Amino acid sequence: MSTLASRLTRCPRPFAPERGAEAADALPAAPPELRALLEGAAGCSPYLAGLIARERAWLAAAVDDPEGALAQELSGLAAPSLAELPGALRQAKRRVALIAALADLGGAWSLEQVTGALSDLADAALQAGVAALVGAEIARGKLPGMDPEDAATGAGLVVMAMGKHGARELNYSSDIDLICLFDETRYDPREAQEARSVLVRVTRRLCGLMSDMTAEGYVFRTDLRLRPDASVTPVCLSMAAAEQYYESVGRSWERAAWIKARPVAGDLAAGARFVEALRPFVWRRHLDFAAIRETHDMRLKIRDHKGFGGPLTLEGHNVKLGRGGIREIEFYAQTRQLISGGRDASLRVRATVPALDRLAHAGWAPPETAQALGGHYRALREIEHRLQMAADAQTHDLPATPEGWERLAAMVDQPLPALREALTARLEAVHGLTESFFAPDRAAPAEAPDPAGDFGREITARWPSYPALRSARATEIFHRLRPEILSRLGSAARPEEALAQFDAFLSGLPAGVQLFSLFEANPQLTRLLVDICASAPALAVYLSQNPRVLDAVIGGSFFAPWPEAGALKADLKDRLDRAGDHEARLDVARIWMKELHFRVGVHLLQGLIDDDAAGRQYADIAETVVAALLPAVAQDVARRHGPAPGRGAMVLAMGSLGAGRLTPTSDLDLIVIYDAAGVETSDGPRPLPAARWYARLTQGLITALTALTAEGRLYEVDMRLRPSGKQGPVATSLGAFRAYQQQEAWVWEHLALTRARPVAGPRALRAAVEHVRREVLANGAAREVLAELSSMRRRLSEARPTQGPWDLRAGPGRLQDIELFGQSLALRAGDPSRGTRAQIAAGAAAGLLEPAQAEALDRAVRLMRPAQMALRLTGGPEAAPEDLGEGARCVLLQQAGMADLAALEAAIAEAAAAAGAAIEAALEEEGAGA
Repeated sequence: MSTLASRLTRCPRPFAPERGAEAADALPAAPPELRALLEGAAGCSPYLAGLIARERAWLAAAVDDPEGALAQELSGLAAPSLAELPGALRQAKRRVALIAALADLGGAWSLEQVTGALSDLADAALQAGVAALVGAEIARGKLPGMDPEDAATGAGLVVMAMGKHGARELNYSSDIDLICLFDETRYDPREAQEARSVLVRVTRRLCGLMSDMTAEGYVFRTDLRLRPDASVTPVCLSMAAAEQYYESVGRSWERAAWIKARPVAGDLAAGARFVEALRPFVWRRHLDFAAIRETHDMRLKIRDHKGFGGPLTLEGHNVKLGRGGIREIEFYAQTRQLISGGRDASLRVRATVPALDRLAHAGWAPPETAQALGGHYRALREIEHRLQMAADAQTHDLPATPEGWERLAAMVDQPLPALREALTARLEAVHGLTESFFAPDRAAPAEAPDPAGDFGREITARWPSYPALRSARATEIFHRLRPEILSRLGSAARPEEALAQFDAFLSGLPAGVQLFSLFEANPQLTRLLVDICASAPALAVYLSQNPRVLDAVIGGSFFAPWPEAGALKADLKDRLDRAGDHEARLDVARIWMKELHFRVGVHLLQGLIDDDAAGRQYADIAETVVAALLPAVAQDVARRHGPAPGRGAMVLAMGSLGAGRLTPTSDLDLIVIYDAAGVETSDGPRPLPAARWYARLTQGLITALTALTAEGRLYEVDMRLRPSGKQGPVATSLGAFRAYQQQEAWVWEHLALTRARPVAGPRALRAAVEHVRREVLANGAAREVLAELSSMRRRLSEARPTQGPWDLRAGPGRLQDIELFGQSLALRAGDPSRGTRAQIAAGAAAGLLEPAQAEALDRAVRLMRPAQMALRLTGGPEAAPEDLGEGARCVLLQQAGMADLAALEAAIAEAAAAAGAAIEAALEEEGAGA
């Protein structure tokens, strides 16, 4: 404990010295520094002078321990009866206001301590009022089913503090904005209407208890107008009705208001549940850049209504709502919170300065801007307090008279010219920092001519009929964007192709306001979109179907290095854990996957990564999704049928995922293997035999991956590589898998096993399956591999011959042929390598093919894979260069490292011929040796 006098760091000058000296005499034993504070406070504020005179006996002890005195006043509010409460509340208000003012003026308390003390007083006063008023109604038998003990929790009534009170930022003479709700589930439905009437009466009496002016003063002016549809709804309404209102017609300003909302009196638990129920309304899952325009419009309306427009004039300037005022900083923080808080839960804080700090830390606001605005906010709040302390007036206006300015200069102990200069600089600085965010001074380019002449005009003429432009708001925003978009499309290598792809993108959008707002606030996205339309039609289609992936581009880490596997899994797990129910998790997984898929595509498109990195990253995404969804699905099955019997299940990835390389259009080849040895059934509400439990798990996993939800689907899944194919069970026990692979599997199944990789499930079970795989490969040389390989190549060639020079997949010496041959090399060499190039190298090391043959195969893979990746990214799974525009062809050539298409076509034909010849030669040599 330390005294107030020992902590003083500043002191106001007495504007009226005689009044100040009289106040100082109230504490004759006070040390000189405290007497000077009393003289300055009372000499500048008649209101404080009156409080000092009235509470002199209490103040003499309070200055020895200001925090203790505050705590004692707040705790004392729990004791008075309803009859005594009005006087007790007003006494507490006087005393807390007095000690807070002195600690503020003397610099002993920070801004947060001052506003926190005032907010704590409001909380305690409201809680005391609710308990007393509800208790009286219960005693009269007016609240059915409630006991006297229910008075402390408001019998279902909760008072929500909004605005500065909710954020614990109350100013010195602030009113309190409240929303009063009641939990209708606390009552029998037949009695809920009667309870509502009583709680409406309680709410009205509570407001009077707080705001009525008596001989003792008042506590807080109260405002209930923030409640849903305030002009027609009662002052207290049910939570169900309020939730329905927000979900159906809630507006952006109401979302912003609920950022700061906090339950402060009555049924706090019910209030917390209601805040959680409103989370989807307040915190949108996508980046909500439309909030910028809506907030800007609100700012303009406030300026017009209050007459705060025009250049800055200090006389009478409103430091809250005027140019460069406190509200500008609050709007800046709240709007950015609304934009990105749905994706980043760390931004969901109530207070303004912490919100600015969080925004800077998360990369959503420039650190220097956030730091500057935080400093300006603190300084302007202190000026606001001094304006209000003078006469306990709810004012935010700077003085309009010379006398008023002299008083304010004395309160802050600054020379008047320096004060005016500092305030002018501060207000202009805030205006500059915030105005550039809400209304960037970026002149729209002149309307550009439509690209490609008549062709362009024909396309742009149909834009107004598209779904994305069906609202006036979307049309307004797009009209501002259109010149820049057309200008960039006109600069593309083939404007008509770029325009056609942009048209396809635009026509596929289901709505436009949010996305167009995103483009308007982030011009770099417009450039990216045009680049995609000009070079990657398939990616543009993907974007039109999943426009929210653009959120990730400005999320801070879009162009950062690719995360480690552990970081990917932790990120997705964290999102799934916060998602809620099973269906919500499926949507979250889809959003996460689509954002990262888009990121890989953009990085490849812009040359930031090569095809090898892209293939690995696509595989990382799929593996992470499978590894995250397996336990989520298991939890869902366990809820109905009990925990997994035995050691659980794992997922064995086959094919391209097993090899750790996918393309943008790959499906997933999976096998589910479980170990329930010694356990016959699950132990749960509806027990299942172990085999059926794991079959349910497998079916649930397939559904989780393939089902079409509101967020689309994840992957197509193929499980035909499981033991016995379509005829076998969807989930295989570890023992059956081992026995099948060792005794029954065909050669082609062992070839497929060379690429198998455990990707999900318990570590020990994954290790056991990998041990089986290696055992099988170690004995692979004893199988009739070459004969079966020759037969398979023949069947594949007959079923799907090469479709032309750009068919990189099918045909002799092309990717499928090389991959199959690589698998045969790994099997014959007993090598555990999974990737094709690694398998070729293993075969060469084992003497199964000549170095020249290995080089021909490796060279074909190095040429065809980048071309395949580029074609699938830009044009889709069946794309060929003749189907693509000029931009996409450039991407193809860049990835393949070729100067033109003719050279690339010739190189592919040559590489395929050489690779095919190498395979034939190796087979012949081995056949002759046999």
